[in-house]
Amino acid sequence: MRMHEDQLTILPATVCELVRDQFPEWADLPVRALASQGTVNAIFRIGDGLTARFPIESAAVEETRRLLEREAEAARELSGRTRFATPAPVAIGAPGRGYPLPWSVQTWIPGVVATPVEPADSVGFAQDLAEFIRGMRAIDTRGRVFGGNGRGGEDLTVHDAWMETCFANSEGLLDVPRLRRMWAELRQLPRGRTPDVMSHGDLIPANVLVADGRLAGVLDVGGFGPADPALDLVGAWHLLADGPRERLREELGCDDLQWRRGQAWAFVQAMGLVWYYRESNPEASHLGATTLQRLLAQDAAGA
Repeated sequence: MRMHEDQLTILPATVCELVRDQFPEWADLPVRALASQGTVNAIFRIGDGLTARFPIESAAVEETRRLLEREAEAARELSGRTRFATPAPVAIGAPGRGYPLPWSVQTWIPGVVATPVEPADSVGFAQDLAEFIRGMRAIDTRGRVFGGNGRGGEDLTVHDAWMETCFANSEGLLDVPRLRRMWAELRQLPRGRTPDVMSHGDLIPANVLVADGRLAGVLDVGGFGPADPALDLVGAWHLLADGPRERLREELGCDDLQWRRGQAWAFVQAMGLVWYYRESNPEASHLGATTLQRLLAQDAAGA
């Protein structure tokens, strides 16, 4: 089922032709589509060591190319800076064979994609996740600050209009009155004096690889950049149950304000998942519902 009104479709045969045309050195490698919970790209493996990512929403060619170039730069900046594997950029492909946009090739990272419940109970995974977040925060921002219009800025109230859209579309799906009350409190949280730090920005299960209950790698690193330090705390609610979540907080030394702002960012993200992807991407919708349940439970406990 299509997730977006302007969604593009790309078939493995098309990918094979594009690879053969533009990267003949890989022409003999098998191409296969990957099942993915992602909402932005269609993913294909090329041989054993590469993945190709094809944007699935229509956009201008040059705008897409610039985006892929920025993502590649961000991936290079993060690559090798922590002990956890992240994809390295390899190439950017051009439109062709009926596919209208540029596309990217990255290295393949082995591991099992996490879910909202696995490895939610692993304290070791929580420690690994904290180590990864600390490692990113330690990378110099070089004077850069958050410059986007999505999650990660200073003022939470800029998301009010989107939250209103989500509340209106969530009637009958969620306890909207309770969620409205929660947002009324979260939206007022100030930033405090903490400067921007380098952040992944989207630590959801689909972007996390696990092995034996530990963190094996992190995907979708193209958004790596400066942001509110609380932004990567979304992983506390997307990925962890109560005990490991508290261990993550201890490992990172979060004060009450930063922890609550992490709740706010997780709330903003989760509210948009439940209704928007209810039919087209049930896994993403389920993630949003699970995260909101965790947030409401922790709010009720006063933590």
